[in-house]
Amino acid sequence: MLGDEHIVTKSAAKQIAEHIRTAILEGRLKSEERLPTEDELAARFGVSRPTVREALKRLAAHNLISSRRGPSGGTFVNSLGLEDLAENVTSAATLLVTVGGLDMDEIADARCQLEGLCCRMAVARMDEHILASLRETLARQRDPGLSDEEFCATDVQFHRIVVDATRNTMLRLVMYALIEALVPITNMVIVYVRDRTTIIGHHERMLAAMEQRDAELACLHLRSLIDYLGASYVAAREQRDRRLGKG
Repeated sequence: MLGDEHIVTKSAAKQIAEHIRTAILEGRLKSEERLPTEDELAARFGVSRPTVREALKRLAAHNLISSRRGPSGGTFVNSLGLEDLAENVTSAATLLVTVGGLDMDEIADARCQLEGLCCRMAVARMDEHILASLRETLARQRDPGLSDEEFCATDVQFHRIVVDATRNTMLRLVMYALIEALVPITNMVIVYVRDRTTIIGHHERMLAAMEQRDAELACLHLRSLIDYLGASYVAAREQRDRRLGKG
């Protein structure tokens, strides 16, 4: 249930959207449940229909609700999977990096700690299907004909397989923000200074350690990869500064 809560005039649409969003995330509004009509919501929150409509647009933009036509139509709560939630987290992380709200050293440290945990959990739960997926991704990554975008996609896929192998939904959600958003951003910056062979080599050593069920060795190779990416990021920024006459 939504509950009754009067909304102040200032930023009313935003407040209504947040109120409904909270109800969805807390489970008070269930998946596939129909929301009250615009008139009912306007009366409940003490606002106009256009304000309610704006609030619903905000929720729809985040894929939390959708409208259906017909006699049994209306506005319904979407069935959200991990991919949908991760997309919102990823968008927020991308924005923070873009506006300078996240420092790359912080990102590297967080990734090392969290993905290291994922490596340990993945090794403990490793099976041939996971190993086969990692080998297949590496095989694609070795293709010299891959574009930069395609190479980045295989990079993301390799680390995503490791994260998915934890079978821990909360970790996967958090790590998707790091991997899906930040790996492409880092790659975009370092594309002209990185060496594909070096990155592939780190992945190969990580995979070999996982095949041996050696979690600590896998984490060591992950740390080496992240250190290499960090050094490449610094080199790329220095190159850019020299090109712009800042150095």
